[in-house]
Amino acid sequence: MRPETVEWLRQSDYDIGTAEAMYNTSRYVYTAFMCQLAIEKAIKGLIVERTGDIPPKTHNLIQLVKIAKVELSESQLEFIAVLNMAGVGARYPDMLDDAIKRYPKEVVWDYLTKTKEVVQWLLQQIKSTQ
Repeated sequence: MRPETVEWLRQSDYDIGTAEAMYNTSRYVYTAFMCQLAIEKAIKGLIVERTGDIPPKTHNLIQLVKIAKVELSESQLEFIAVLNMAGVGARYPDMLDDAIKRYPKEVVWDYLTKTKEVVQWLLQQIKSTQ
């Protein structure tokens, strides 16, 4: 595995840990944000591993999935599309109170669970590249 890939995956894992910490302290908006970031970094790791190129400086998960040519299930793609929008809403909320209402405990628990599943899938994709 390329050293750059290892670093992207290390950061993705760190972001999942941060998402868990935010969840455990009821900072659900930031849980959603960190979930988006964890998947973003894992996809960027896959891009590096497959192409040897520096991934683009974008937070758009849909764009990154296309570049990485990731094989995802329909439900994984749907989740990534939802999380892609959550990343924007959590990163730059118009109104904090609205963002807090949009990301209640149950919603972000689902995000956290699905994020871990998608990151594990991406890790399998990276390992199959080798």
